[in-house]
Amino acid sequence: MSAALDMNASHSVVQPIADPLAQARAITPLLRDEALKIEALGKLTPAVVDALHARGLYRTLLPRSLNGPAVGLETFVKLLETLAAADASTAWCVGQASGCSMAAAYVDAPVARAIWGDDPQGVLAWGFLIEGRAKVVPGGYQVTGKWAFGSGGHHASWMGAHCHVELPDGSLLKDANGALIERTMLLRQDQLNWIRTWDVVGLRGTGSDTYTVSDLFVPDAYTVRRDIDSERRIDDPFYKFTTTSAYSTGFAGVSMGIARGMLDALKDLAQAKKPSATARVLRDSPVMHHLVAENEAKLRSARAFVLETIRDGEDCIRRTGALDMDHRVLMRLATTTAIRRAKEVAEFAYHEAGATAIFTSNGFERKMRDIHASAQQVQGRTGHIEICGQHFLGLTAQARFI
Repeated sequence: MSAALDMNASHSVVQPIADPLAQARAITPLLRDEALKIEALGKLTPAVVDALHARGLYRTLLPRSLNGPAVGLETFVKLLETLAAADASTAWCVGQASGCSMAAAYVDAPVARAIWGDDPQGVLAWGFLIEGRAKVVPGGYQVTGKWAFGSGGHHASWMGAHCHVELPDGSLLKDANGALIERTMLLRQDQLNWIRTWDVVGLRGTGSDTYTVSDLFVPDAYTVRRDIDSERRIDDPFYKFTTTSAYSTGFAGVSMGIARGMLDALKDLAQAKKPSATARVLRDSPVMHHLVAENEAKLRSARAFVLETIRDGEDCIRRTGALDMDHRVLMRLATTTAIRRAKEVAEFAYHEAGATAIFTSNGFERKMRDIHASAQQVQGRTGHIEICGQHFLGLTAQARFI
């Protein structure tokens, strides 16, 4: 575990793939066929991973200089909705890796090429919690730590490890405001030890296990501090969105996609299902007419709010060169609200499907568990709504995830 990173690896050149949204639509039949296998395996199946690479879907937010389509957040949301309607774990893994890939804008070009640019299966993922310590040593850092929630990490060629930085005198590095500085170490997959910890109710196929390293040297070039203007190497308006922007919109897209899949499945079921002790199919029920329309409005309104804030954010960046706090707060409000509304729509569809929904063979049950797991993630945290309200009332929004 002490070997330095190989910075001279040779890979074949990757060709960018056009229209990621069409590519996502093309693999949805495969995702539906593989969904139960993914859940049983606890990670994506080889067939799905191969299809994601072949269709270029891990590379959605990479810049064109790294053979990525650089499609932007609006298409990214629609892509994840499409995948999630078929299989939420697949969408989650793609969303996580895509958000992580925005780190490409914050490392030197040779490092970015080593991770993403020339490797047809170059994928970076990482866990959520900061449980690592990076000790400053000549040329880089000596790293020890453990990181949980490594979504999609079993399919990644590289993993990030978020660390606090220990100076030679033993103190921890802080910024001008006294807050601890987080730096992410970029590690090859073969340098990690994995611990199976992902025993959960939903999103079982993401394989979000725990990984560790001990006393590993990481060259300084293979580290990154994201969302810091002075460290950004790519002067592209898109990368003036934050990684939080990518995660919040992406995981809102996953939740909305799960809800869309369930609502559409209910509409299909309603064509023939006749509830016990009734004389008509669900399709002919006036109550169902009202509820389906109401939930279509709920889901579509939430989606429209998310897409509107993305477009407004893009306009803000074009006009001012930065994403200001007003637009960051609106994106947070839209995405958190969308996750909450999507869960409500999914719960409606599950309930109205009746006893049909409790059988694993019908898909409602798995999607219901997935939507609840999705809503428990930090992007769906109820406290975000309070933070947004503080901003609207002229107070200082005290939150890391804005």
